[in-house]
Amino acid sequence: MRNELTGQTVELLQTLIRNQCVNDGTSTSGNETRNAAVLRQFLGSTGLDLHQTGPTAQRQSLVARIEGSDPGAPSLCLMGHTDVVPVSPNGWSRDPFGGELIEGPAGPEVWGRGAVDMLNLTASMAVAFRHLAMTGFRPKGDLIYFAVADEESGGAHGMRWMADHEGDSIRADYVLTENGGLHSGPREQPYVGINVGEKGVAWRRLRVRGTPGHGSTPFKADNALMTAAAVVQRVGEYRPSPRFHELWRTRVETLGVSEEAQRNLLDAERIDAFLDTLPIPGPGAHLHACTHTTFSCNTIGPGGDGPGGATPMKTNVIPDCVDIGVDVRTLPGEHADDVDAHLRAALGNLYDRVEVEIMMNDPASISRSDTPLWDSLARSIAKPFPAARPTPQLIVGFTDSRIYRQMGAVAYGAGLFSPDLDAADFGRRFHGHDERIDVESLRLTTNLWLDVVRDLLG
Repeated sequence: MRNELTGQTVELLQTLIRNQCVNDGTSTSGNETRNAAVLRQFLGSTGLDLHQTGPTAQRQSLVARIEGSDPGAPSLCLMGHTDVVPVSPNGWSRDPFGGELIEGPAGPEVWGRGAVDMLNLTASMAVAFRHLAMTGFRPKGDLIYFAVADEESGGAHGMRWMADHEGDSIRADYVLTENGGLHSGPREQPYVGINVGEKGVAWRRLRVRGTPGHGSTPFKADNALMTAAAVVQRVGEYRPSPRFHELWRTRVETLGVSEEAQRNLLDAERIDAFLDTLPIPGPGAHLHACTHTTFSCNTIGPGGDGPGGATPMKTNVIPDCVDIGVDVRTLPGEHADDVDAHLRAALGNLYDRVEVEIMMNDPASISRSDTPLWDSLARSIAKPFPAARPTPQLIVGFTDSRIYRQMGAVAYGAGLFSPDLDAADFGRRFHGHDERIDVESLRLTTNLWLDVVRDLLG
């Protein structure tokens, strides 16, 4: 039966990939309703009420629920997002939206954008949920399946909208979502990472103003683009001091590195010099992000706040307004004032030349690990891997977990992947070329959801 369920997960994942629900950050992109409709049809045979809604007809999320037998028992939500990030097809070995099943070094793999982030989990959760419903499973507390839109751009059209407008339909005590389940440490007694927290996201728009003029007379011109270039340079060169959060020591101890490397990583006076010695590409960028507030200037373009919007940029016109989009990720305990202090330190005398606009400002969040859900995960992971030890970790990206934590839920990023899956290689597939997931990991993860639900709610 469980092999049959793995086949269902593979087929559903392929379909979700092929629907090309690409979220480029604009309000009209995503078209997640395509995937919501597929999942609605897949779950339709359960006889459950399925609630599909969203801010627009094109950006719908789907909620399904198996009612619990005990109104006082805790509820569990299996949440997966249905959107994916854009691709650069020229960098791919295969069609990024083909959803092909290809034989890989350790067995068959499903290829395509979203195979890792996170349609593999969204599909496997749906298969587990449908199987439980079809086999008459009656949980003690409510079991919710939630396929949400717009995670990749912050959730304004997805989780944030649902929390504001449909909070009662998605409210849960416990939540499982992206992304954990990778093995590390010794193979005979591995650690399996479970994401219990994540850094904050504090996107900023830096607006630089100048004076318009003709491109043929640039001498001593107040060129907003030239000033913006200096701003970008200073932000890129900024090196804030390291800070160690409460989960950092555990993370270092489960990396499987030498004792000398561990000492360097746990010493605030030595960690930066140590990270500078690591090869690129390599683990240095991730380890740096785990211990520092980070700033990445990722967009630049014409600025403008008048009734007509941004003024187009033209080769023979000195621009008078330029906007820089900065992706800021904060450590636990940091807030908007801290971000502003960092920007002041980075920009120096250029700080007064920029107008800072807050685009997103969600602080870091962490769920405790001394919970019945954690215990259920530990027992369920031990079924296929008796010697494995789940370990809590804080991720450097953001997920919809942060909004669930604001609603009072305990939220973990989980999953269970093959021990043959290289963690570094897996990490490069997030938003990268040749994204793919092996079928063995799909099997393990589908089974994990079944085991956890039965253990926690059965």
